[in-house]
Formats: sequence, structure tokens, C-alpha cells
Amino acid sequence: MAKGSQLKQLKTALSQAGLTPQPQAGKKRKRAAPTERDKEKKAAKLKEIQQKLNPFDVKVTKLKHDVGGRKIVGTTGRPAASKQAGIEQRKKTLLKEFEEKDRSGGIVDRRFGENDPTMTPEERMLERFTRERQRASKGVSFNLEDEDELTHYGQSLSKLDDFDNVGLGLDDDDEDGGQMDRRTVEKSHFGGFDDEDEEDEDEPARKKSKAEVMAEVIAKSKEHKFLRQTQQEEDENLRHELDQELDSIRSLLFAPPPAEPAADASTSASVPAQAVPVPDDDKEYDQYVRELALDRRAKPKDRTKTEEELALEEKEALEKAERRRLKRMRGEDTDSEDEAKGKRKQARQRGGDDLEDDFNEEGAWGGLGAGLGDDAAVSGSEDEGSDEEDQDEEGSTDGSEDSGDEDSDEEDGSVAHEFESAEEDSGEEDGEDGESEALVQSSRKRRTKSKSKPAKKELPYTFPCPDTHDEFLEIVEDIDDEDIPTVVKRIRALHHPSLAEENKFKLQRLNTVLIEHILYITSPPTPRFTLLSSLLPHLGALTKTYPIQSAEAFVDKLNLMHKNLKRGLSKGATDPEAKTWPGLPELSLLRVIGQLWPTSDMNHAVISPARLLMGSYLGLCRVRSLQDIASGLFLCSLFMHYERLSKRFVPEAINFLVNSLLHLAPHSYQDASSLPGNFPLQDFRTPLTRPLALDAKKAKKLSLGKPDLGQCLSENELDEQAKVDLLGLSLDLLSKFADMYKGLDGFVELYNPIQDIVGSVKIDSLPADLTTRVHSLRDTLSRLLKFALQARRPLRLQAHKPIPIPTYVPKFEHTTSNYLRNRDPDHERNEAAKLRAQYKQERKGAIRELRKDARFLAAEQQKKQKEKDREYNERMKRVFGSLESERAEEKAMEREKMKEKRRAGRK
Repeated sequence: MAKGSQLKQLKTALSQAGLTPQPQAGKKRKRAAPTERDKEKKAAKLKEIQQKLNPFDVKVTKLKHDVGGRKIVGTTGRPAASKQAGIEQRKKTLLKEFEEKDRSGGIVDRRFGENDPTMTPEERMLERFTRERQRASKGVSFNLEDEDELTHYGQSLSKLDDFDNVGLGLDDDDEDGGQMDRRTVEKSHFGGFDDEDEEDEDEPARKKSKAEVMAEVIAKSKEHKFLRQTQQEEDENLRHELDQELDSIRSLLFAPPPAEPAADASTSASVPAQAVPVPDDDKEYDQYVRELALDRRAKPKDRTKTEEELALEEKEALEKAERRRLKRMRGEDTDSEDEAKGKRKQARQRGGDDLEDDFNEEGAWGGLGAGLGDDAAVSGSEDEGSDEEDQDEEGSTDGSEDSGDEDSDEEDGSVAHEFESAEEDSGEEDGEDGESEALVQSSRKRRTKSKSKPAKKELPYTFPCPDTHDEFLEIVEDIDDEDIPTVVKRIRALHHPSLAEENKFKLQRLNTVLIEHILYITSPPTPRFTLLSSLLPHLGALTKTYPIQSAEAFVDKLNLMHKNLKRGLSKGATDPEAKTWPGLPELSLLRVIGQLWPTSDMNHAVISPARLLMGSYLGLCRVRSLQDIASGLFLCSLFMHYERLSKRFVPEAINFLVNSLLHLAPHSYQDASSLPGNFPLQDFRTPLTRPLALDAKKAKKLSLGKPDLGQCLSENELDEQAKVDLLGLSLDLLSKFADMYKGLDGFVELYNPIQDIVGSVKIDSLPADLTTRVHSLRDTLSRLLKFALQARRPLRLQAHKPIPIPTYVPKFEHTTSNYLRNRDPDHERNEAAKLRAQYKQERKGAIRELRKDARFLAAEQQKKQKEKDREYNERMKRVFGSLESERAEEKAMEREKMKEKRRAGRK
């Protein structure tokens, strides 16, 4: 192709192909019209020239080795042409399928009997004719007449004579003497021929107005309505007559049989006449009718009230009841007693949002008996919905309170000073030296309970919300323990957060007050665990409502307990006067924490410090008496409760249980070096722990029971029964921890020494119940250790593909042909490799085609969306244009009106 510009190249190519008209020098000749073959040749040449002029439409693949005479397919390609061809093909196939995707087309042959081979053609035609007649007469399916009657303007044609009222006037009495009137001649004959403007007076030429037409329509509507009402009244009267006659028909149906002849009158006189038995269907129908007649109509109920509305109603009810109580106390007139009793009995039912519904704990734990009360006391606390003045006066009291001394002064003096008052001016609060600080600081004396029970007073209905524990003690000073939960409930109801803005902060302080009161009521010598169980639901509700403030209050108490622990250890861990082990208040607080907060969290703001503190107690404190063992066993049971879900390993608990077993049970070990395992044995065979062992003679006659925590921590001298109970609890906890830790990898190394220690216990010196428990523990440990050993597998390296040894031998090829290079001598394996390669190639091609189809469909959808948007914009432009034009006309009219007003004002 010639060099130069595109235009020059095009002209040269056209001239060389002979497509340019040649100039004629001589005379013009008439040329023949080109044939179809000439047109095809010309189009082919033009297409070839176009392709040569645009080299970018051709894609050439360069061959590595060009062999002459060999034709290879695919060396040259036209991407644009192939792409356009693919788009056109998709428009013909894929686009059609996409447009008809949700359409259901086709012709369904619904002719009757067409697909029924059992019907003859005559039967099909007959049935089709019948269906056609039924379809034609569908509109008269409610006609009450037997035959169809033809009408004309509402009159029956059968009753209309052919020559009636036709305007012929053939009667002899006619005034016109048999002549036709002028109207008949003008309308029916060719008479008149007058102008159209000359109309008869009887037939006005003007068209009816809209008002006249509407009046006529209204009149006809009223007429039809009146006719319908008349017909309805007639039908109602007829129905009423039928109802009246139905009773007589029913009496005939159920009438007694006719009397027998006179001969049998004497015998039949004594037998009463029996009615015809009514069928069961009729009885059932009559029963349904009576039920429908006697059924009450549904009454609308009040809407469900919100929490704020319920709180406001409860507050108003309590205030009203308090005003009535004060009136009764002052002797003023109040409502009648019957009315008051009726109002008190109408108590609101307890719903799902009430308290004491989520403080359930599965099973008994720890085996500490009556200590802090079982879980049933928490979930089954007192019913707070009813008023306390209607309850019985016999309230359940704690056993430790009934065993109190009559002399109140002696009881006040026996209370430890660290639980009653705090040293105000102590310069060593934050240090490790000094006396233990009280968990509850109260300036009031503990209220004692006398044996002579005073007369029960009426409980007030309104109470102030206490800010400190002393204020709360003033409120509940003369109130029985069974009424204190009701007081707390009324305080919460009167100071609901939705009633006032500052009530939220009052309830937060009440939460702290309840925590301090729990520590106060569980302090010796008369701990009240029943009251603790009844206050726990209220503390749980406040903790759930204000978790951050409640967590801060609990953490403050835990910090104070840790500070007291450091002060006790600084005096000496083995000093009998040093307060190291937790007492009843501390243990009660730890138990409450485990019930209110989730113990399975990895890190928790309250549970994590509590776990650390309990581990510190078990790991740092030294055993000096049975009270210390009882406190430690309770901490171990708390760990069992805390870790029942997470199953985290607590070595302090296992170590303490092993030490308790060695302190209490008789065994053959004399020194710590002879003991198996690596347990810390600081207190083994010390002068303080030697008296803690069981006395074989005294213990042989005793029976195993559950230890009482309050008694174990309150009394200074404990008998052999307490030792037997604590030893049984130690064995039970060892069994439970073994069952919980059986999935640990080091279970065998942990419990093999424990099995040896349990096996060395002298069961001849133990009671029968303890002997049975020791045998049970031995069997359990041997079975769990056997299973753990069977489940163990030796350590193995990580499984991986073997690494071959590197070889440096060169690879020789016996053939040099390229088509034989990848040929496998195994024919089947070679065919499988070919199939895999073909499958891989086809898969890639299918994926490529699917992607092209997806792009094509996306482009088509985008085009449709753009077209919709364009139509919408044009439509909105037209609407806005019409609105703007109307608004412009309106403004022009307003301006004209203003001009007219100005002109009128000038005149």
C-alpha cells in the first residue's frame, strides 16, 4: 500500500481496485446496470480495503519458529469483530431469554373433552353445546320464574296487544272522528315538511340541563330504594310468618304417639307417654344454638401499660394507703373496712418483669448444709405482691436467732468490734500494719431479738430512700425481718427512676446500702441468712439496672477485704490473733457476687478480683484451727461454683483440699518428705494442726452429716462431729473437682499423688459413712485415671508431605520431538491427562463466557435503567414546567388584580 496520509492511501487503494469511475474522453455511452455479482465483488473489495486501512483491528500472534508451508489457525485474529459478533449473538439469544424470563406464554387448549380419549366426537360436541348454553344463561341464574318472559320497557310482550296504543284512533268514541292526529302524521308519515325550527309545543327542542338530569337520576334512585325497602319488608313479614308456623311443625314432629284403645287404658294409664327421640345431629345443633345465644360478647380490654405508668400507679397506691393508715392511727374517718379489704385483695398479678425469677441455681453445691441457705431460699423468697398486714404473724426465723441469749447486753458485748464500728482516726489505713478495718461502719447497736414477741404493728406504706446504712437501720429498726423485703420493695416503687430525675441516683445509693446491710446481717454471733436470701432479688434487680455503680461498690468491698488480708499477714500468718481467713460477712459477699455476676468470663470487673482474692486466701493463709478449715472448704466450694462452666484449673483449691484431708484423716505419713507429689505442706504436723486430727474412739460412733457454716465459724470449740462433717466435705469436693478436671492434659500427673494419699487413709478408724465415701472416691479416681491414660497418645511430628532427597543426576531425553515430550508411556494415564487438560480448558472457556454474559446483561440492565431515568426526568420536567407556567399565570393575574386595586384606590 502506498505511503502517505490516510486519504491518499484510500484513493490509491480504490483506484487500484478499479472502484473509481474512469474519465471518458470520447462520446458518452449508456452503461448497463450492475448485476448482483458485481455488487458483491465491490462490497468485498471495499471491506478488504477498510481492513487494510485499520491495522489495529487485526491482532497477530508472533510465532517462535515460522515454518514455511504450514498453516496455523489462530495466528491472526480480529478482537473487535469477534467481540461485536459475540454481542450480536447474545442479543439474539441471551437477551431474548432475559426479556422473557418472567413471562408465561403459550396457548392452552381448554376445549372441553379435547384431551379425553374416552369421549366420542358426538359427546364432545353435545357437552360443549351444553356448556355454551349454560354460559349464555348465566345472567338469569337467580330468576324465580320457570320460563323466560320477554319484556319491552318493563311491560310483558305476552300481555301487550299488537294494536294497543299505536295512535291510530280507530275507536268510534274518538273525538277526532277516526282521523290521525298531527303528531302521528308528522313523525310517522311524510306530513308537515315544515322548517325544523317550528317545533311542537308538547316536545321542547332544547336539551336538558345538568341539574335536570341529576334531579331525574336522584328521583329514580329514590324510587328504586323505596321499592327495595318495600320488598324487604314483605320478605321480612313472610319470614316472620314462617318462623311462627315452625313451632307448630316442630310440635307435630315431636308429638307423643296416639293413645292406645280403651281396652288397654287401664294398663297404659300408669305409663307416661314418651316423646320421639331426637336425633344426635339435632341435639348437637340445638346445643350450638344455645351456646351462641348464651355466649358473652367480647369486651375491649385496657391497653398494656408502660413501665412508667405502672410505677406511677404503684406509687400513688402506696401513698394513698399510707394516708389511710395515718388516718386510722389518728382515729379519723376512713373508708369502710369491707371496702378496704376488697381493695387490698385486688393485688396485681405477678408478671414476667417482676423480681425473683432469674435467681435459680442448678442443684445444691458445696455441701455446707444450712450455711448460707440453699438455692431454693433465693428463688422462693417471700411474695412481695401482697400487703404485709394481711400476712400471718407467724414468720419463719433463723435458727441461730432463736438460740440467742436473753441478755441483750451480753450479746452486744460478744459482737466483734471489727464488725460493729471502725476506728475513725487510723493513720495506717492504707498500710499493711494496724488492725483490720470493718467492712460495715455503723454507729448503731445491733438489734437483738427477745423471746417475748411484741404485738405486730402495721407496716407503713411510704419510706424515704436511705443514703447511708445508718439511715436504713433507722428505717428498719422496729420492723421484723420478714417485712424488710417489703420495705425495700416499697422504697424502690416510691423512688422509681421514671418518677423523678434524682431517683436514679437514690437507687444507686440504695444498691450500696443493700450490700452493706448484707454484710451487717451476716456478721456473728447471730447471722440472718433467711433475710439475706430475701434481699438478694432486690439487689439483683438494682445490679442489673445500674451495673457500673454496683460493680464499683463490690470492688470497693473486695479491696477492703484484700487490705485486711495484708494487715493480718503482716502480724503473722500463724498468729492465732491475726485475722487472715474470711469470716461470715466476707464469705457471704463472695457468695452473692457469684450469684449476681457471670463467673465464666475470661476477664470481668468484679469476678476477676474476687477469684484473685479467694486464691490469695487459700494460698497465703495458714491453717490454725477448725474454723480456718471450714472457711477454706467454703472457698473451695465457691471456686467449684465459679468454674462450673469455664472449668479453669485452680491449683490453690486442690492444694487446700489435700492439706485438709491430711489434717483431719488418720494416715500413715509421718513427715512431709514421705508424701507423694509436690503439694505445698507448710502446716503438716505442726503443733497447731496436730489436735485437728480425728479421735478414732470418739469418731467411730458418729454419723456423717453436712457441716453448718454459721456454727463452725461462730463457735470457738468444735467437737468431733464437726471434724467428721468437714472430712466428708473434703472427700466430696475432691471427687467433684476430679470429675470437672478429667479433661485436662495433666490430669494423670495431678491426681496420681492424690490417689496415693486417699489410699493411705486408715479406714478402720473412720465411721461407716466416711468409709463408704472413701471407697467411692478411690473407685472414682481409679476409673478416671484409667480412662485418662487410655485417651493419651504419644507426641508425633506434624504431618506433612515427605521431602525427597535431592538428586544431581542429569535427565536425558531419548526423543527430541515436541509432541512426544509430554507423552506418558502409560496409555490410560496419558488419556486421563488429556481429559484433565481438556476439562481445564473447557472450564476456563465456560467461566470466560459466563463473565461475558454477566457483563452483557449488566450493560443491558444499565441501558434500561438509564432509559427509565431519562423518561422519568422528562416527565418531571414536563410536570414542573406546567406547574411553573400555572404559577406564572397565577402571579400575572395577581399583579393585574393589584394594579386594578391601585387604580380603584386612585379613583
